Amino acid sequence: MCGIVGAISEAPVNQLIYDALLLLQHRGQDAAGIVTMLGTKCFMHKARGMVRDVFRTRNMRGLPGAVGLGQVRYPTAGNAYSEEEAQPFYVNAPYGIVLVHNGNLTNAQALKAELFAIDRRHINTESDTEVLINVLAHELELVARDLPLTPEHVFKAVAGVHKRIKGSYAVVALIAGHGLLAFRDPYGIRPLCFGQVVGGPAPGVMVASESVALEGTGHPLTRDVAPGEAIFVDLQGRIHARQCAEHPTLNPCLFEFVYLARPDSVLDGISVYHARLNMGETLAQRVVSTLPPSEIDVVIPIPESSRPSAMQLAHRLGKPYREGFVKNRYVGRTFIMPGQAVRKKSVRQKLNAIGMEFKGRNVLLVDDSIVRGTTSKEIVQMAREAGAKRVYLASAAPPVRHPNVYGIDMPTKEELIAHDRSVEEIRQFIGADQLIYQDIDAMKRVVRALNPQLAGFEASCFDGRYITGDVSAEDFAALQAQRRLQFDEEEGDGGQRSRLALQGAEEGA
Repeated sequence: MCGIVGAISEAPVNQLIYDALLLLQHRGQDAAGIVTMLGTKCFMHKARGMVRDVFRTRNMRGLPGAVGLGQVRYPTAGNAYSEEEAQPFYVNAPYGIVLVHNGNLTNAQALKAELFAIDRRHINTESDTEVLINVLAHELELVARDLPLTPEHVFKAVAGVHKRIKGSYAVVALIAGHGLLAFRDPYGIRPLCFGQVVGGPAPGVMVASESVALEGTGHPLTRDVAPGEAIFVDLQGRIHARQCAEHPTLNPCLFEFVYLARPDSVLDGISVYHARLNMGETLAQRVVSTLPPSEIDVVIPIPESSRPSAMQLAHRLGKPYREGFVKNRYVGRTFIMPGQAVRKKSVRQKLNAIGMEFKGRNVLLVDDSIVRGTTSKEIVQMAREAGAKRVYLASAAPPVRHPNVYGIDMPTKEELIAHDRSVEEIRQFIGADQLIYQDIDAMKRVVRALNPQLAGFEASCFDGRYITGDVSAEDFAALQAQRRLQFDEEEGDGGQRSRLALQGAEEGA
């Protein structure tokens, strides 16, 4: 999961892209980057850290031009600690291409070997984004050997990309001297949308991961980029669109609606906030069938993503809804912090309990999901220390039992608390008096009801079905080996990197 944005305007776009990245900061806190173009020359700055820390006045002054793109990174492939793997990526031929990517290629290693042996292109990092940009560059080279480059050339190249790469990908790229390109995988797993400013002092077009980035920068949402579709915006701001995949279907990632996206965003025609309210409705039904409502004194959300579900659940149960935890907004989201040790230690720095809401009460805590279980265990203990008589825990998402290979940090089954464990075993580990999970079929039904045009969902972390159909046991073994190597690096040097990551989190990273 990352946040990406691209913009073309009649005015300088450096501040515009910076503002959009701030609105997408929740999608990645590891690194940030912006590139702009003036004529055919690229100007880039990227580094590890939060947007506000990466870009200073001197950096912004060095980003001229009325076309650009940016990314906030949350690494799921490659080396999380490498500055080289921060995006955007750049290749100088053909034309000069700069690219940002949200997602995860499932055939990156095979493509890397193919690029070297057949296409004669060298990949210098472990990032699948570098693989993707080189595949795009090669396909452009094949279809457009002579200038001028036309939208038709671009669409043929994207069609070639779709045939070669597998997995999830939402992409924004700049082609020097020609314009901005955005495209999405044929299943529409990762989100991508665009908006326009018509008239005014600086008309323009913006493409972004979430609609909140468009609205917050004055670009009314036009629509989502369709699965398999490519959008090419020339330097005059004209939009060209073409379906470039053979059999596209809309199957967005269900976890976007559970946790990843901001509640004020609209993804694929679905209000994230409304989806979470609906999840609260179905979760209330599960609670009633598991636990008599008379045993619940108060419903308390675990900030932030669970609030809409918790409010709707409390309404349905006829129980008071209370804010029992205060969140320190200067600590990053624990789900996307690198390293288990950092996650666990940051929970109590991130949340503090309000004792009067817990003391002597039977409390129903509502969380958006339970992934590794360490955060939930700490929070249940905090509730008990605050004086709760009994602590029940409800998850607005079903058990996360399977690894995710499409860009969420759930790469190995060993890290998932629900893998090969019963609900009772999970409850004992977490320490709750009762544990209630969402029903997967009910959740899919109530979210899909908000847009019947959806073919389905990518929900592999819940149901174990990998929609691209190309994920094997060998792939999971390779991911597991990579993950173990990353953990070894994190714990190396006496845990120095974990300490640095925690220090960054405490400072707002």
